Amino acid sequence: MKLKSILGTVAALALTATAATAEIKIGFAAEAYPPFTAKNAAGEWEGFEVDLKNALCAAMEEECVVVDVAWDGIIPALLAGKIDAIVASMSITAERMKTINFSDKYYNTPAVLVAPKSMDIGPDSLAGKIVGVQVSTIHQNYAEKHFDGTEIKTYSTFDEHNQDLTAGRVDAVVGDSIAFADYLASAPDMEVKAELNDEEVFGPGVGVGMRKEDTELAAKFNAAIKQIREDGTYDAIGKKFFDFDIYGG
Repeated sequence: MKLKSILGTVAALALTATAATAEIKIGFAAEAYPPFTAKNAAGEWEGFEVDLKNALCAAMEEECVVVDVAWDGIIPALLAGKIDAIVASMSITAERMKTINFSDKYYNTPAVLVAPKSMDIGPDSLAGKIVGVQVSTIHQNYAEKHFDGTEIKTYSTFDEHNQDLTAGRVDAVVGDSIAFADYLASAPDMEVKAELNDEEVFGPGVGVGMRKEDTELAAKFNAAIKQIREDGTYDAIGKKFFDFDIYGG
């Protein structure tokens, strides 16, 4: 066989192997965050963002694989090439966009302050109190910006600060209103004290996080979000988990 023919064959095989193994690595935060992401008894991912990820990948006609990454290391993992996209309830903020890019939003829900019903407190009366937040989140950013004279205690997971609230080790916690649903249903002594608003901190909603240079991938995700919004797939997924339109205004 001639050298040119051999080289051509090798190149063709390499391209075939690349095509066969090409896939989009989707980063999920390893910590459970129901009803968005959580693992069932069989160790399988389920939740709103799991179904959404499946719908987006189908709309893009791309093979996707989920990679579990600790929340506070998920952006470094993206930048290091360990994952290609973040689907983990990550809010689109100006601060994050200094480092990464985002798709269009795929949902938007308000942040809230939760505390015991017996406590007469609100966003403006937290001086001297301890407030729990999940580390490296917009909720931590909000608390640090707005709660003067308050001790801000950070936690690796959402569930951990809820457990400390129940145990009385913190006076209040800040987080996503929908993520609190299961906790509030199981903790009758707790309630939402206030909805929190600051567009500079919270941004326009949650999007798919990607590297800045991956403009083609961003365009694919945006087209896929638009497609499933228009063909009814998004609404069908949302109705499985929520009794309202989670896409938001």
